[in-house]
Amino acid sequence: MKFLGVDFGWTSGASGLCCLEIQDQHLAIAQFDLLLDPAEIVTWVDQLLPKETMGLVAVDAPTIIPNETGTRLPDRLTHKYFGKYHAGCYPANLNRPFAPRTTQLGLDLEALGFGHAPEIDARKPGRYQIEVFPHPAMVRLFQLERIIKYKKGKLGDRRQELLRLVSLIEAVLTILTPQLSLNHRWDDLVQPIPTAKGSDLKEIEDRIDALVCAYVGAYWWYWGQAKNQTLGDRHSGYIIVPAPVTMGDQQS
Repeated sequence: MKFLGVDFGWTSGASGLCCLEIQDQHLAIAQFDLLLDPAEIVTWVDQLLPKETMGLVAVDAPTIIPNETGTRLPDRLTHKYFGKYHAGCYPANLNRPFAPRTTQLGLDLEALGFGHAPEIDARKPGRYQIEVFPHPAMVRLFQLERIIKYKKGKLGDRRQELLRLVSLIEAVLTILTPQLSLNHRWDDLVQPIPTAKGSDLKEIEDRIDALVCAYVGAYWWYWGQAKNQTLGDRHSGYIIVPAPVTMGDQQS
């Protein structure tokens, strides 16, 4: 199995991409990318997971939007469960300008054989796609009292918050199951953070978000409903979020 994370640019801008693959019982970082055109992203997925290859694509974007107006069920549920952490989701409906772009990505992935997986049999090989949202996932995986605010604010503050996220990834995801194994690709990505300027920092953020998306996809596939929560359903749209992590989830 391979696990692809897509931090999708909802309206414009580049999308961060990450590929994790299982090697020696660990998740290894196989690739980071940054692509602008959604068609290029679909091609990237198809190249890494050609027909008959097993894998899961985890997308940070509303790929299912049934409602013409208002707010989707999964978006409301993020506010219910994660609003106090500042991790509520941006509302999606078909009148939003991003809707054609994000839903088309879901359809394109379905055309490649990646079926939506709001439910899953743990560790069953297949071709799946899911919607994820990094902020609630980080709250759960890292046991946060509020989100890590590396997206907005002064550049120096963003750098410090992003370095905090890097430290948590290195400390936590490397001891959970499935266990993330960090390599030179990770080192090369995060090394410039202390001096990175605005646009460069944004590109690093996008790829780190993509790694979190990919990891949540792997966590969903490995544990299924036992250690995850589905906010919503196939009809209303859904977001997969890890369940709260306990000390017993960590490797000895």
